[in-house]
Amino acid sequence: MTVNAAKTVRKVLLIGDDRQLADWAQQTVFASGGAVELTVLSVGTGVLDWLGNVSRKQLPQLILLDLHLPKLDGLAVLRTLRNNVATREIPVVGISTEYTQDDVQMGYKVGANICVAKPATQEEFAALLEQQIAYWLEPRQRELAFASS
Repeated sequence: MTVNAAKTVRKVLLIGDDRQLADWAQQTVFASGGAVELTVLSVGTGVLDWLGNVSRKQLPQLILLDLHLPKLDGLAVLRTLRNNVATREIPVVGISTEYTQDDVQMGYKVGANICVAKPATQEEFAALLEQQIAYWLEPRQRELAFASS
């Protein structure tokens, strides 16, 4: 994974209950050589506690959010993120196993920056993470994307 040649550490929060996705995230982060700092929260209610106690310096720069969480719906977590002054500007990638049109529309309506289907392999997850970091966290990449559209 080639996230950033300057080795700027990017802080990513993965919110989801899928153990396989968390394992893929850990493998991807390890392969990044320290370019990504990952926090994994597996229960929606734990997210609210974590966000309530985290300092500004510890806040993630990108959030990957499973839209189908147990105990607390992913959309409810997304609403909370968007209503919180400290997190409302953080890009959120909504990940859905079902990826229906309704899921996507609701994700955007509640405040996801992008909604994607859950990756099927570790390689797909690594590509997704690299693309999202490049787009949302690398200013030059974002400028180029807007210029070409």
